[in-house]
Amino acid sequence: AIPNPFPELCSPTSSPVHSHGSLPQCQPSGKYVRAAALFSEDGTGKVVEIPADMTARDLCQLLVYKSHCVDDNSWTLVEHHPLLGLDRCLEDHELVVQVQALMSSEGKFLFRKNYAKYEFFRNPLNFFPEQMVAWCQETNGSIPPSQLLQKFLNSSGCPEIQGFLYLKDVGRKSWKKLYVFLRRSGLYFSIKGMSKEPRHLQLLADLEDSNIFTVITGKKLHNAPTDFEFCIKPNKVRSDFKELRMMCAEDEQSRTCWMTAFRLLKYGILLYQNYKIPQQRKTLLSHFSTPMRSVSENSLVAMDFSGRIGRVIDNPVEAQSAALEEGHAWRVTQRYSILLAQFIMKSKTTGVIFCSTMIHRTQLWFHGRITREESHKMIIQQGQVDGLFLLRDSQSNPKAFVLTMCHHQKIKHFQILPCEEDGQIFFSLDDGSTKFSDLIQLVEFYQLNRGVLPCKLKHPCTVVAL
Repeated sequence: AIPNPFPELCSPTSSPVHSHGSLPQCQPSGKYVRAAALFSEDGTGKVVEIPADMTARDLCQLLVYKSHCVDDNSWTLVEHHPLLGLDRCLEDHELVVQVQALMSSEGKFLFRKNYAKYEFFRNPLNFFPEQMVAWCQETNGSIPPSQLLQKFLNSSGCPEIQGFLYLKDVGRKSWKKLYVFLRRSGLYFSIKGMSKEPRHLQLLADLEDSNIFTVITGKKLHNAPTDFEFCIKPNKVRSDFKELRMMCAEDEQSRTCWMTAFRLLKYGILLYQNYKIPQQRKTLLSHFSTPMRSVSENSLVAMDFSGRIGRVIDNPVEAQSAALEEGHAWRVTQRYSILLAQFIMKSKTTGVIFCSTMIHRTQLWFHGRITREESHKMIIQQGQVDGLFLLRDSQSNPKAFVLTMCHHQKIKHFQILPCEEDGQIFFSLDDGSTKFSDLIQLVEFYQLNRGVLPCKLKHPCTVVAL
């Protein structure tokens, strides 16, 4: 028992001593809370209590904060079914508790990046080939990208996606190539060639009570004819293969078109609102991020001390350029000082001799000794957008490295070879034409310059531990 220091606040009937039962209790909020296991790419995980009204975006924001990640609005929650071999990125507005209630016992949530989640709003023509959009064919492909998206988001009418797909027979291992139509009312296939007549169309799947998944074990598990398999899974199905509608596209662009159109036709304007929310928040914060200048700062002038005597820089463009250059030099110095200190600490504890060629191992885009197949899998999982990249150790040359990147939904590899000059080691991926003292400089250069690459490096493949 703890003596009550404020007996005058107690009612006459209560005791001036707090018993165990009179200690303040946490009152239930009335909201349903459910525990969910979340996992990252490296297999680490944690259990999180999820309120009934928590959306996928809210949970991602929480995990970003807890894991000290960079919040670039590309993190997503993935519904993963290991036995079925299925993956699906949750939409930002979906309630996590409702999704979990429809999952089987072996299903789990993954926390990973997906740069392609809203890329179709930025580059719609890359996602919707003209030959697959019936509306484009009717107008000879002369439709601006903005009008194409407006058609998808319009609730009264929408473009029709059409094309050949391989469909798996229910309960069998055989596949048939049929002409398929995707409309707001559902997914249909024609029993007579490419005919659109209603009497020749049969409903394959409903959009309202289903979700579309990427099949990650297609060829091995289902004997799929191509590597570009996806499926439509009814919400009521938990672990029954017979209820899944398995499909295969001819290439990655076709599969992306079908899956993106499915999301747009099902959710419509909700997807656009999900896409705009982070941008609106960023615009709002930018109004408060500009620091106020003091009177003493306003009295400062730009100076150039590169010559024998200093001079005042009158040209505002030159002054701004000098300020940016000085700030960049300061940041590089500070970053290398931090990385050097980290490696010196590691060398003291592990006995490893520090070398400037090892400094890249602290970067999020470097993934060490992973195989070519593992790098492919990582690029595909994090969205095959232009400029998505990672660096890894070379399997064929122990002294070399490999840059793996994506361009036009194709994965390409570039070998980075060491070269020696005046006793110093440099790295180059263009046979020594452009040399860098370490891989960090190489990556920063190709983030600003395309060089010999098909495009600039934009999005690093990142894996975090929860």
